Amino acid sequence: MAEPAPTARNRLDEEASPYLRQHADNPVNWQPWDETALAAAEEQDKPIFLSIGYAACHWCHVMEEESFEDEDIAELLNDHFVPIKVDREERPDIDSIYMSICQQVSGRGGWPLNAWLTPDGDPFYVGTYFPPEPKRGAPGFRQLLADISESWADPEERAEMESRARQWTEAIASDLETTPDQPGDAPDEDVLESTASAALRGADREFGGWGKGQKFPQPGRLRVLMRAHEAGGRDAYREVVGETLDAMGDGGLYDHVGGGFHRYTTDREWVVPHFEKMLYDNAELARIFLTGYQFTGRERYRETARETLEFVERELTHPDGGFYSTLDAESEVAAGGSDLGTTTENEHGEREEGAFYVWTPDGVDDAVAEYGPEHGIPGEQADLAAEIFRERYGVTATGNFEGGQTVLTRSASVASLADDHGLSTDAAEELLDAAKAAVFAARAERPRPPRDEKVLAGWNGLMVSAFAEAAIVDDPAHAETATDALAFAREHLWDADTGRLSRRFKDGAVDIQGYLEDYAFLARGAFDTYQATGEVEHLAFALGLARTIEAEFWDAEEETLYFTPQSGESLVARPQELADQSTPSSAGVAAELLLELDQFAAHDRFESVASGVIATHAGRVESNPQQHPSLALAADAYRTGASELTVAAESMPESWRATLADTYVPRRLLAPRPPSDDALAEWLDALELTDAPPIWASREARDGEPTVYACQSRTCSPPSHDLDEALEWFEH
Repeated sequence: MAEPAPTARNRLDEEASPYLRQHADNPVNWQPWDETALAAAEEQDKPIFLSIGYAACHWCHVMEEESFEDEDIAELLNDHFVPIKVDREERPDIDSIYMSICQQVSGRGGWPLNAWLTPDGDPFYVGTYFPPEPKRGAPGFRQLLADISESWADPEERAEMESRARQWTEAIASDLETTPDQPGDAPDEDVLESTASAALRGADREFGGWGKGQKFPQPGRLRVLMRAHEAGGRDAYREVVGETLDAMGDGGLYDHVGGGFHRYTTDREWVVPHFEKMLYDNAELARIFLTGYQFTGRERYRETARETLEFVERELTHPDGGFYSTLDAESEVAAGGSDLGTTTENEHGEREEGAFYVWTPDGVDDAVAEYGPEHGIPGEQADLAAEIFRERYGVTATGNFEGGQTVLTRSASVASLADDHGLSTDAAEELLDAAKAAVFAARAERPRPPRDEKVLAGWNGLMVSAFAEAAIVDDPAHAETATDALAFAREHLWDADTGRLSRRFKDGAVDIQGYLEDYAFLARGAFDTYQATGEVEHLAFALGLARTIEAEFWDAEEETLYFTPQSGESLVARPQELADQSTPSSAGVAAELLLELDQFAAHDRFESVASGVIATHAGRVESNPQQHPSLALAADAYRTGASELTVAAESMPESWRATLADTYVPRRLLAPRPPSDDALAEWLDALELTDAPPIWASREARDGEPTVYACQSRTCSPPSHDLDEALEWFEH
């Protein structure tokens, strides 16, 4: 008996991705993106229907319920196409290729991303969410499938489709692959100022951030503005930083009960979020709020970062040290409504977006009444505590969300609440904190949002950097979390023998060759952890990852870093990642990191790679700086040089730690080393170096005391036992 075709059944139950497994019970015979599925399309001469999404994607869930669970639609897909599902978080290379043509053709993108491809993988029709039947000008998915299958069966129409597919594939390559015919020099010294000026022009000065509709975090632009202001830029740069950090920290983007940030807000005013929580957002926003604290001196920014990291440790941390990927936007509605703390599940398992996070006045009152006493609220003060909480976070009878519910926002200051209720500020703060703890306890009884428990190397690197920076700016204890996550990555994702990194770990299964973002972000995290701890093993790991960046992603002829490794799968295009999107540009992060790691290498190849990338893409940065802040920051670092602080000591003095925590130092590069050259020799052995690199050479501790050397652009201060004195040297 002949074996059934692989496309005769849904094969997603064999996949580790939680997103793919969500579709394993669909009547659609979904295939993973693999050689078996692609070969089946060739053999059966069927077009591929490619659907790309991710576990926390709201409209992906909607399209699944409306179309992919529909038996008639499934029959159309199974009979006339090879249906393939891709998790964009696992395969950002595939996503970037087909998202490129979607944006070029339609002027917009998003998920789910749906594309129809020839058996060779060339796209000929593309879109995002399709309703099952025509709606508001959007074609119906059911009819679309029928029309495309009929056209494919008609030789004349198929020829037109294949011609369009070739043209679109060329457009993808032009968008993602190509580099300038005549690369220029690195951007001028004013690259930082011009990028900051562009960010200022685009800023929403009324509500903070950028854009007039949906609001997404833009941490790269905030970094540019802070660095440019410190270099003598306009006061308006500083103002935009404060306006944006305040808007993100006060509005509904931030979870005021449990800490952490949602993905984006659906409105200009930063009130109603799209409720999923992504690891990368919380990593980048924790870091920018820590930097914002140093830049402005506002303690509230450091508190926001601290609460965000507490959320990550509590809800997104693997028991062995890595970090999970996402929390879903939707969760089951508790019996009686989403604002009640109860363990009774909704009998229908109904899920709603934001159900875990929103409140009504009665819900707050009930939470404080039930859980307040165990958090220090006397019974006679329960009503007052609940009222203060409601006023602080804008919980009203009409609400600001669906069904009269409220997304919490900071709506009144503690000082004004104290005045209104005849309390001291300290008493009001104490009562508010206790009420928040009671509300948190009540919320913990609600059905929780599903969690995507895959561990991704690159996203983990971003979060490692956040914890490492928090060890410097907030509490040295944060370094332990960073170190544990790096140990997890080294044990499960890194092959030291081959010097290669895998992207994904899930339930013991490791898969997918690492992309540039995995190497660059994880190397950044390892290097930041070295800076925070003074432990050479983290520097060695960063250097190992950097060597693979050079070997696998650098194209010396084109002078660029590609997103996919040379030894990786061949797709219809080999993309680059130059613009900042939901995560920083991996090329920009890699370039700036390689400039820093060049200080510790026995060759100058890292600087050559970085300078090549910066020069090749100078035109992009200069023509559209607002979309390329990470490349602009790398160009600035290349032009200006890092602010190097070599610290020769057994451990950094506490007074120095306090100074670094409170001081904004743009392009700061900490280079701790042992106090003596004899002890340094062990480090050189660990790094396989014959001689001390210049950043450490002849920089021993003097007079038996911790000693700091400040250097920039190959010019150094005298050795000093006073960190403040060394920091002042940078201003000369």
